Amino acid sequence: MGPQVDPVASDIVVPKEADVVIVGGGIVGTTAALYLAERGLKPVLLEKGHIAGEQSSRNWGWVRQADRDPREFDLIREAMRLWREMGAHGVGDTGFRETGIFFAARRAREIDGYRNWVKAAAGHGISAEVIEGEAVKAVMKDDLSPPPAGLWCASDGRAEPQKAAPAIALAARAKGAVILTDCAARGLETAAGEIVSVVTERGTIRTKRVVLAAGAWSRRFLKDLGLTLPQLKMRSTVSRTAPVTGGPDAGIWDDVIGIRKRADGGLTVANGIANVAALTPDHFRFALDFLPALASDWKHLSLGFGERFFRDIDDWPTRPLDKVSPYEKTRVLDPKPDLRFLRRTMGELKRRFPPFREARIVQAWAGFIDVTPDVVPVISETESLAGLVVATGFSGHGFGIGPGAGWLVADLVTGATPFVDPRHFRLSRFSDGSKPKPASRL
Repeated sequence: MGPQVDPVASDIVVPKEADVVIVGGGIVGTTAALYLAERGLKPVLLEKGHIAGEQSSRNWGWVRQADRDPREFDLIREAMRLWREMGAHGVGDTGFRETGIFFAARRAREIDGYRNWVKAAAGHGISAEVIEGEAVKAVMKDDLSPPPAGLWCASDGRAEPQKAAPAIALAARAKGAVILTDCAARGLETAAGEIVSVVTERGTIRTKRVVLAAGAWSRRFLKDLGLTLPQLKMRSTVSRTAPVTGGPDAGIWDDVIGIRKRADGGLTVANGIANVAALTPDHFRFALDFLPALASDWKHLSLGFGERFFRDIDDWPTRPLDKVSPYEKTRVLDPKPDLRFLRRTMGELKRRFPPFREARIVQAWAGFIDVTPDVVPVISETESLAGLVVATGFSGHGFGIGPGAGWLVADLVTGATPFVDPRHFRLSRFSDGSKPKPASRL
């Protein structure tokens, strides 16, 4: 079972029409609802389960600029500003704090790579540095085996995934958005290349504008509209400990160790380099698209075969919109955590940090990350269906960048000049011959 998320009660009445319908109640969908409501629209947000039920509550809670793909520089810079300004938008406590995030470097080529990254980021207004020696020891407090150097971004921070999207959803509702949970969007009705309505399990909503922010479900939803999104699911395992004292206050990435301090006094702990690709038919459909990503990171990826393969086959056929959809059959994706990775991480954590030797895991969970071939999100209008904006494929980076994505979605929906250049995030990059690839890893 996933972590306990702050509850958001559903509105009761399903409106007959809406200025815009948002499909998906994660960090991107809720921020889009907030910013659209602030611009005078009446958005309706549809969530098949509960707010932040999937990856928006299951991630590490990092809000980082450090080690971002250069194509995301401007978006994450603006997202950081929006995180700082949440209170001014009427959002309650999200747990956001600027504590810094540190990426360890133990080889010369990693250090050189981070120095180059710092120079590139500075050109986009992002301040970071490569620190060494005593500066590293100050960040890696109580570490018996600190790395010689690393990338340090002092303005990076953390927020609480179980609190953030619910707080944003409540602020959006206070500004006029309708929030419907346990209400799946089964699909869209269209005519002459335009949206006519959204069909939900509780009735039809007339609208000409839709935002699809459905995470790992986006590929399936778009397929029914004749749109191809190369997107795969990656399983990631996370845990939390009982309260601890001592150790680093910053977020830390050092080989198998990925940690952050939690507001409840515990640690969020995850393996810094391990993910599992639970094989599905789409892994074969998009094998060529994802080869560059696989080649660049194959050491950190495990392949698994199991019930997910057959579940996706069962869910694949298009259903009539008056019949129960796959989104109703699976309200929340809740894969089993892989405890092997956690045991390895906890062993290393306790070896290196004496204050954590009595740390005790009190809960572990897993989630499906929605990944694109270039590991960069899609935040884009669609050329073949007027009124549809897609925001998905955040590839494990979506929590921190979420408010920026929500603002860009609001720009695209309202026709405003985008506050960052959306060119890198266009859906058509996967079909126009661009063949985008992941940024080179260190």
